[in-house]
Parts: sequence; structure tokens; C-alpha cells
Amino acid sequence: MQRAFLRTRWLSFRYAFAGIAYVFRTQKNAWIHALATLLVVAMGLWLKISATGWAVLILTIAVVWSAECFNTAVEATIDLVSPQKHPLAKIAKDTAAAGVLFAAIGSVGVGLFLFGPPLYEKVISLF
Repeated sequence: MQRAFLRTRWLSFRYAFAGIAYVFRTQKNAWIHALATLLVVAMGLWLKISATGWAVLILTIAVVWSAECFNTAVEATIDLVSPQKHPLAKIAKDTAAAGVLFAAIGSVGVGLFLFGPPLYEKVISLF
């Protein structure tokens, strides 16, 4: 019983990592998200943000990545069930993409609030 449980957990992780790999392989915006992730983590380290700041940053990064993954899943599902062009398929894809856009815009707002004050202090200290 326990062995079967561990095997199914392991398979769940394998499937999730396969999904991540698919997103990276097929979604150009995933590379933009990856670059942004690296940059904001580096900025957080450089600015020595607080533990609370890290929590907010990690959650924000997770929201954007989750939105990108959900968008990819919606697009694949729509392509499966409606390979021909259909106005409702377009609405589904467009609104899923809008979800990613909202998450990305929100993450910029979080970044401004989180990094703005300490970045301002660093810049001021240079002069």
C-alpha cells in the first residue's frame, strides 16, 4: 500500500515536470518569464529584501508561472476539441492569455512596491 502510494506520488511529479518541459519547449513567453524570474531573484538578493518580501516575491513568481501553465493547458485543450477555427475557441484562448497578462502586470506592480524603496536608497547612496 505504502509502496503504491509512493509510486503514484513519484509519477505525479514526473507528469508535472513533463508539463513544465512542454511549456518551456513550446511557449516563447515562458523564456521571457524565465529571464524575468532570474532577474527579480538576483535583484532580491542584491537588495537583501526581507523574509516577507521573499514570500511575496515567490508567490508572485508562482502566480505568473501558474497562469502561463494554465494558459498552455487551455490552448492545448481547445486545439484538441476544436481543431477548426471557432469564435468560442478564440474567446477561450484570448481570455486565458489575458489571465497571463493580468498576472504579469500585477507582478510588475509587486516588483515596484517591493524593490522601489530599497533600490531608491541604493541609488541615492551612490551620490
